[in-house]
Amino acid sequence: MNAFALRKLPLLRPALLLTLALMAGCGAAQAETTSFSFGVIAHVFRSGADETPLHDAISETDADNLAFVVANGIKAGSEPCTDKLYGRRKALLNSAKNGLIVSLSASDWVACKTSADRSAAIERLSRIRDLFFSDEFSFGDSKIPLIRQSTSPKFRSYVENARWEIGNVVFATINLPATNNHYLPEGGRNSEFEDRQIANREWLQRIFLNASQKKSDAVVLFCDGDPLAIQRHRVFDFNVKRDGFAEIRQKISSHAAHFEGKVLVIHGPHGSSTPHPASIEWQRNLGDLEIPGGWLKITVNPANPKLFEIGKPADSQTLSRR
Repeated sequence: MNAFALRKLPLLRPALLLTLALMAGCGAAQAETTSFSFGVIAHVFRSGADETPLHDAISETDADNLAFVVANGIKAGSEPCTDKLYGRRKALLNSAKNGLIVSLSASDWVACKTSADRSAAIERLSRIRDLFFSDEFSFGDSKIPLIRQSTSPKFRSYVENARWEIGNVVFATINLPATNNHYLPEGGRNSEFEDRQIANREWLQRIFLNASQKKSDAVVLFCDGDPLAIQRHRVFDFNVKRDGFAEIRQKISSHAAHFEGKVLVIHGPHGSSTPHPASIEWQRNLGDLEIPGGWLKITVNPANPKLFEIGKPADSQTLSRR
């Protein structure tokens, strides 16, 4: 989209106009120096079938001047894994004013059961893929064009892994469920985990190759679990489960070590239940950011040596009382 075309869209939200300009590379020098903000909605589902916190978080982000919003998860683990509930959540996501991208959570599919109390995780993941990721755009009024991993024939089913660019930053979702990356200790039951490991390795390769070729300032990855957290266990404890994030952690660290820009991993709140201020923990150019609750505003400011500026989070409990 050229500058003339952008001037023909006077009714669009200011944030969307900026997003369109930056995504289209409208003025390379401007794209390198213009700051913008985006929002991340934490996994706001705590218990019961209450979508009020998500509804209120979307309303809060709609009221802000954001380039896009990423939501971690669509349901609580205690809620049913039915098409009816999925459909209701899809309608809620589509009601957003900002472009909204979903980063899948473990509670969306991992714990799903059949009526016979058997795992329905793989079937429900397939159904979510059909319902929520059927085209190449975000949810919401401001449609963000996305590049999905499914454009590669070998990984056609991995539609939830999506990439987009704003300014000189590459953003991407990657399916890493918080429940130890859905690694199952029982023998012979890890085909989903193993296949997704292969897909995620290829996805990271594509993301960083694209970012390196374009000399991007940063790569930002959105996921559910924290792939950078190392499992802690006692010495001589031989009953410890395999760390399901070990391989993907090594891959992210390796890509970051060979990338000239910053790498920021943003994930859901799966640590302590005690609220804490959001902050980025940096190890060289690799940053780890846990969204503690509600939603968080993050500004990308090329004039700041740190590049990322953390805004004040909206507390999920406050939102739910409104």
